[in-house]
Amino acid sequence: MDRLESMAVFVKAVDLGSFAAAALALDLSGPMVGKHVRFLEDRLGVRLINRTTRRQSLTDFGRAYYERCRVVLAEAEAAEALAADQFSEPRGRLRVTMPAHFGRHCVTPVLLKLARHYPMLELDLSLSDRFADLAEDGFDLAIRTGDLEDKAGVIARRVARQGMVVCAAPAYLRRHGEPRRIEDLADHQAIVYRRLGQVVQPWLFAREGQPAQEIVPSGRLRLDDLDAIADAAVDGMGLAWLPYWLVRERIQAGALVALLPGQPRYPYDCHALWLQTPHLPLKVRLAVDALAAALPKLMG
Repeated sequence: MDRLESMAVFVKAVDLGSFAAAALALDLSGPMVGKHVRFLEDRLGVRLINRTTRRQSLTDFGRAYYERCRVVLAEAEAAEALAADQFSEPRGRLRVTMPAHFGRHCVTPVLLKLARHYPMLELDLSLSDRFADLAEDGFDLAIRTGDLEDKAGVIARRVARQGMVVCAAPAYLRRHGEPRRIEDLADHQAIVYRRLGQVVQPWLFAREGQPAQEIVPSGRLRLDDLDAIADAAVDGMGLAWLPYWLVRERIQAGALVALLPGQPRYPYDCHALWLQTPHLPLKVRLAVDALAAALPKLMG
């Protein structure tokens, strides 16, 4: 067996927690995953994983060996990427995970344009609001909106800022009046964005030299899709806090009114994230550069 391939299988089995999960991710049979691990154990003369019928766990040596394997595999991937860059054209599969709505409307068109320009580039795009793990799920790039967790081994670059705006339909404002200050929002019905299993997302308002002011909206409508929230706002169901790029055409057409005009729009950051590596693959670098160039123009 190829030692490097066996190391990759071993690392995947540890990352995913089972031989079965690693087999599914690598398109191998379960017994073949076991053969790769046993090949390494026989070569080293020491057990890497304690296996029972119900669970598996790393031995002390296995844990140290796992960390070294990750370094070796990263170096091998960097070496191959360095060679690929000599062709001066990105090639191979680029796996990207992104939020469903922002990804569909903003990120995907940019990456599709990139793929049209580089015919050797393959795209594998996942549009989901689930926060995938770059290492465990095998993604080259992740797009995130909002605040980021400080995570070791992950590089982040801001590629855009979404200006957030409170808006409502003219019919709603005729019935309930127009809020003039942030404090007035408490007297109005809100259309609330809420992801499954998460608390209601607060509305944020920029304050110069101070942390953002947070307002937790209250309303009887809770949706997990921004387009649906915009549609409900157009129907006069309440106030909505949305990215300006999303409602710009509705505002220009008069279907919605931008409120609190004297209040600066809160800049909701959008980042591209990738795993720290000695050599950033050309396909990842070009994708990040394309997003950083195109998205601010779209945000308006």
